[in-house]
Amino acid sequence: MNHSSNPATLWAELFVHALALAGLRRVVVAPGSRSTPLTLAFAAHPDIELFLHLDERSAGFFALGMALTTDKPVALVCTSGTAVANFFPAITEANMSQVPLLILTADRPPELRHSGANQTIDQIKIYGDQVLWSVDAPLPEQDAPEIVLRHLQTLAARAYATANGLRKGPVHVNFPFRKPLEPVDGLSITDYRPPTTDHRLLITKGQLAPTRAQLSDLAEMVNRHERGLIVCGPRCPGDNFPTAVSGLSQITGYPILADPLSGVRWGRHVNGTAVCGAYETYLQQDPGWPEPELILRFGAVPTSKWLNDYLGRSNPAWRIHVRENGVWADDSHLTTYFLQVNEELLCYELAHQATPRMNTDWTRQVMERETAVWHALDQHLYDPYFDASAAADVLAALPDNTHLFVGNSLPIRHVDQWGRPSTQQLHLYGNRGASGIDGNTSTALGIAAASGQPTVALLGDITFYHDLNGLFMLKEEGRGKKDEAPSSIVNRQSSIGNVTIILLHNNGGGIFHRLPVRSIEPPFTDLFITPHGLDFSGVIQMYGLAHVRPQTRAEFQSALSASLHSSTPTVIELQTNSTADDARRRELMEIWKL
Repeated sequence: MNHSSNPATLWAELFVHALALAGLRRVVVAPGSRSTPLTLAFAAHPDIELFLHLDERSAGFFALGMALTTDKPVALVCTSGTAVANFFPAITEANMSQVPLLILTADRPPELRHSGANQTIDQIKIYGDQVLWSVDAPLPEQDAPEIVLRHLQTLAARAYATANGLRKGPVHVNFPFRKPLEPVDGLSITDYRPPTTDHRLLITKGQLAPTRAQLSDLAEMVNRHERGLIVCGPRCPGDNFPTAVSGLSQITGYPILADPLSGVRWGRHVNGTAVCGAYETYLQQDPGWPEPELILRFGAVPTSKWLNDYLGRSNPAWRIHVRENGVWADDSHLTTYFLQVNEELLCYELAHQATPRMNTDWTRQVMERETAVWHALDQHLYDPYFDASAAADVLAALPDNTHLFVGNSLPIRHVDQWGRPSTQQLHLYGNRGASGIDGNTSTALGIAAASGQPTVALLGDITFYHDLNGLFMLKEEGRGKKDEAPSSIVNRQSSIGNVTIILLHNNGGGIFHRLPVRSIEPPFTDLFITPHGLDFSGVIQMYGLAHVRPQTRAEFQSALSASLHSSTPTVIELQTNSTADDARRRELMEIWKL
């Protein structure tokens, strides 16, 4: 970009260039006027991939999905006013799930705040405690002192590092801009030149290694107690953690109760490891084994209600929680030893100091119960066919390296209960920080855009309805970007790739059948189930997506297989009955005992 004498343009160029030096590679822009300097600076930078979204709420979740996949900050840009407020749901989820986001909001200059000026709201610290840091950028000025320009570039590096810190999360930088907002000397984004005023701040972080004393204490506890359980909740670390915790399980004889969003229930590390996934079924009653003497937890609070209840009523000698980011995740407040150390390092080191236990009675008792449930489900889960059957079929059909986003309410509970551990290399995601049903489609599409791998979203109909605007990013697939002129900014947006949406359509909030309020009619149906009678085919057609409505299991499996090998984004809509589905689920809870 040709550098302009407009200070707003210079401000944006310096900030964006510093972000790129810090490591930023993706930005989602919601169009608007006041954010023009930022938008043009991002569009010009050759090292940053730009995604355009027309709806701020969906844009926020799209960025969240990309950050979930890469575990690196993604930037969000919007204009002033209520556009800023529409980022709030995604920011809340990012904060609760420790997902790194950089929120860059344009604002009116100070003289227009609290003046009645159009499209002007109070944006100072608007996100409150839901961001790790909120700061006003300096107001652009002509002939600014060098220290101000360095401050602007340092601010970019610090904002990126804070979002990407030990405790990751969203960071908000608010930019007051005076007019003119455009470069006063003309615009050229094809011949990018970095700013001549270039100050680079390098910020790095290390790992929190366990101390000798910590390892000695843990090894003594583990060696003294044979009956232990390892609980891996959502948002466990990635990289080699699944392998490390599996090795610890094999050495100690402690079975792993693996949440579907832990990254531990599926993968090659499952081979030869006591990984359990049926606990939501058999822990609804006494599992028939002695109480655990030690519970070792990783990650966030598990999804499973019955696992949490079981952990709450158990009486182990030690309840240990390991989390490097230090974020508390124990709503029962029963933890007796919390370690803020790197989880992977701890598992490897502890495995070296633990006394090996092979084929213990404890491990055998736990795995016998686990195996009995899957044996019963193999015989009864698919006849009659219902929504949980479809969830199990989806998991079984996914090729290695598929990314699966699981929507909230019923889908995540189905995957938790009916998702059998296996050696499939699957990557599962869900918005379980705040557990909202807003923005789920957009999060899934952000995952697809960042991963470049086939992506499946398993969503309920109310969740799908809440984010219809998110489908806009799939419409881009049909716009022929590769045929446009090389200078097109849209060409800089990568293809989202292979996307399949499994729509479990039961005409309302089927999750409420699990609550005591289900027995109170007539308000239950009208105010909780809320049958809507919506036909989504028109919306799906509007965005140019393929649409299939299978009627049988064979048709569903065929449609899923075809979509996984298609370049056309597809919605597979399975219409079910929530009352019958819940009744069948309750039957299965009894069948496995026979």
